[in-house]
Amino acid sequence: MLQGGVKKRQRTGSSGRLASAASVPDLAGALAEDANATASAPPSPGGFNDLATADVVLSLELDLEAPLSPFSPDAGTPSLDLYLHSAVLRRSRYFAALLSDRWHHIDQEECPSGEKISRFILKVPLASGTRHGPFDAHAAVLRLLYTLDFASSILTVADALEFLHVALELLFDDCVRACVRFLEAVPWTEEEEKMILNVIPYLPQEESSDLVSRIVPSMDGGNSSEEMLHGLVLSAIQAHPSVASVKAFVARLLRDFPSRESVRRVLDRAFLANLETVKGLLAEYASPDFRTTSDDDETEAIQRLNLHAALVSTRKLLWLVERMIELRVADNAVREWSEQAPLAVDLQKAFKDEAWRNIAPGLPAYVMRCTSRLANAVAAGSILAARQVRMRLVKDWLPVLNVCRDVGSPMHSGQKLLYQELEETFLQIISTLPISDSQELLQQCLCFSTRNVDCPHLLSAFNTWFRRANRHLGEENGS
Repeated sequence: MLQGGVKKRQRTGSSGRLASAASVPDLAGALAEDANATASAPPSPGGFNDLATADVVLSLELDLEAPLSPFSPDAGTPSLDLYLHSAVLRRSRYFAALLSDRWHHIDQEECPSGEKISRFILKVPLASGTRHGPFDAHAAVLRLLYTLDFASSILTVADALEFLHVALELLFDDCVRACVRFLEAVPWTEEEEKMILNVIPYLPQEESSDLVSRIVPSMDGGNSSEEMLHGLVLSAIQAHPSVASVKAFVARLLRDFPSRESVRRVLDRAFLANLETVKGLLAEYASPDFRTTSDDDETEAIQRLNLHAALVSTRKLLWLVERMIELRVADNAVREWSEQAPLAVDLQKAFKDEAWRNIAPGLPAYVMRCTSRLANAVAAGSILAARQVRMRLVKDWLPVLNVCRDVGSPMHSGQKLLYQELEETFLQIISTLPISDSQELLQQCLCFSTRNVDCPHLLSAFNTWFRRANRHLGEENGS
C-alpha cells in the first residue's frame, strides 16, 4: 500500500536506491536488472521517470513483513525510486485520492528549481514480480499511466495477470479493462485459469461478465455440464457404427467425469428416449391397422422403415446399456427393462413375421444382447434389483428369448452362445426368487432342454428348486 509522510530521502538519480541483498544473490540480480531497465531508456521531457520535470518521487519498496520475504529487518529495504508527474498519476483513482487536498501530511522536499516535490512509498509484495524483477510489473503499469499503449505492453497471459494485480491495487481502471479484455480473448493453460479464478472476485462485474461466463456457468442456464455430456452421448450413439473412435472418446469422457450422478442422469435420459422410440416403432409395426394381407406398397414401405428404425434405435440402446453397466449406473435401466411387457409382446409378433429377416436381420441379436447385459449385471450382483424387478425381468423377456431361438434357425455360433448364456443367466436369477415364483418360471424353461440331451444348467436349476421345495418334508421325516 501507499504511505505518505515518511522520512525524507536523498535523491540518488533515476536508477533508484537499491539496498544490500547479498544474502539472496538471485533477487539482488533481479533488483539490479529493474534499476538498469528503468535507467536504460532516456526519459522524454515530462515523461515517465523524468527527473528534471517530476513533481512526485515514488519509492517502490519490497514488503519485508511479507511471510515469504528472504530479508531480515536489519538487511535494509530493497527499493526503486521513480520520478513521476502528479497530472499523469491522477489517471489512477488511488493516486488521485492521495494527491487531493484532503491529504495534508504528504512528505515534500524542494527541487533545485525551487518547486516542491512529493514523496510516497509503495510497498511491493515479493511474489508480485517473480517473472523478472520484483518491481517490474509495478514499473510497467506506472509507465502505462503515461503511454496508455496497452496493446503493445500486454502480450501474454502472464503479462495481463501481473499488470492486472497492480492495476487493481492502484485503481487504474483503463489498465484493468485492457487486461480483462485480453484475458477474455486468448487461450489459457490450466494453471493460468486457476490464477484467473482467484482474481475474478476483485473485478468489476460489468466489465468482467464475458470473462466470467467463460469459466463460471450461468446460474439460470441449468446444468451446462450435463447438457454438454448429453449432447456428446447423442453424437456418439448417432455416429456410424464404423466410427468407433467417437464412441470410444465419449466413453472415456463418461468414465472420467467427476460426478457419477450426473452421468447417471445423462445416460438415463438418453436410454429412456431411445426406449420410447423402439416401443413406438414396434407398436406401430405390430398394430393390426398395419398388418394387412393386401398388396399395399405404401404400408409395406412404412413397415420396412419402422423395422429398420427399430434396429437402429436398439443398437443405440445396447451401447447405452453397456456404458451404464460399466459405470455401475444401470439400476434404472434394469427397472425400466423389466416393465416392458407390451414391448416384449410386440417383439414376439415381429419375430414371428418373416419380414424381419430381410429388413432387420440383426434386430433379435441386439434385443437379446441388451437383455443379456442387464440380466448378467443382476445375476452378478453389480445391480441389486428388487425381487419384483428380477421376477418381471425373467417373466417378460423369457418368451422373447424362446421366440428368438425358435425363429433364428439356422443360427451362427455367436447367436448360439448369446442365447445359451442368457438361458443360464435367467436360471440364475430364477434361483434368487421365492419358491412359488420360481416354480412358474422354471416350467417355462423346459424348452432349454432342446439344446442338448444332458442340459446340465437346466437340470441343476430343477434340482435346486426340488431341494428347497422338499426341505420341510425332509425335516418332518427326520423328526
